[in-house]
Amino acid sequence: MDHSSSEARPVKFSNPLVTVEGCPSASVKLKCLKTLWFNTGTLCNLACNHCYIESSPTNDRLDFITLRQVEHFLDEIQREHLATEEIGLTGGEPFLNPDIIAIMAAILRRGFRLLVLTNAMRPMLKRRSGLLALQKRYGNQLTIRVSIDHYRHELHEQERGKKSWQPMLDGLAWLSEQGFTIDVAGRTAWGDEERALRDGYAVLFKRHNIAVDAYDKKRLVLFPEITADPNLPEITEDCWQTLNVDPDAMMCASSRMVVVPKGEQRPTVMACTLLAYDQQFNLGHSLVEAAGTVQLNHPYCASFCVLGGGSCVVTE
Repeated sequence: MDHSSSEARPVKFSNPLVTVEGCPSASVKLKCLKTLWFNTGTLCNLACNHCYIESSPTNDRLDFITLRQVEHFLDEIQREHLATEEIGLTGGEPFLNPDIIAIMAAILRRGFRLLVLTNAMRPMLKRRSGLLALQKRYGNQLTIRVSIDHYRHELHEQERGKKSWQPMLDGLAWLSEQGFTIDVAGRTAWGDEERALRDGYAVLFKRHNIAVDAYDKKRLVLFPEITADPNLPEITEDCWQTLNVDPDAMMCASSRMVVVPKGEQRPTVMACTLLAYDQQFNLGHSLVEAAGTVQLNHPYCASFCVLGGGSCVVTE
């Protein structure tokens, strides 16, 4: 009797050690903790169509991180003599966090470079006085990265909703006028060639006097799409050589992210900025605990990092 038809077919990304084809799954060792990210909370003033973390005005799966919790990890970096140089703040919308200016000040005061991701809308502009004080004191030690999904406002609003373009542009112009160091994050979702995208952003920046060089890949970062498509190929150890990809270039070779799950008192350290909820990527409550190897057992690892070549590292 043939039992094969009654047996469930293996599911991709279900075994962290072995692919459905029986090959060893790829893994990445933490080379050094160069960048530490803090998720400031998943609440956001927008509900974008393809937000990888599903941020929205109602998503509070991750609580606001507090100044005290951030300082706990900054203390650990210094106590353990970790090689961390850069701190990133992501969300949600970081400027909704009540402690955001105090958190930024604590990070900058200790000498770290700081990158803050934002949609540059009303929550950010409500913090203008605090931001100006930090900019005056720390200058280009602080970088603000503004999300502009496409240089065409109708495509940006296709992702972020109606009436989201002009408020973003107002916030971006304010940052530029005040002399902040600005990065911009765009997306390749609509299939444009990279040169055409950069040309389009360059026109936008020139028209509005935005001090960003669209042809500098550190200043204008163009992210590949993030997808959880279960039909994506699993990443094996052989893929590094086949694809000519260096595992040390993966985010999880040099970064970790701290999150505060709703209702929990202690923050946890996740392997990646993209995987805030999946507990197989929960590496513990301290940076020392989180210094291990990460199995690339998720479609995001394939679509964004390995095949897409994406990275959320802090720009220098």
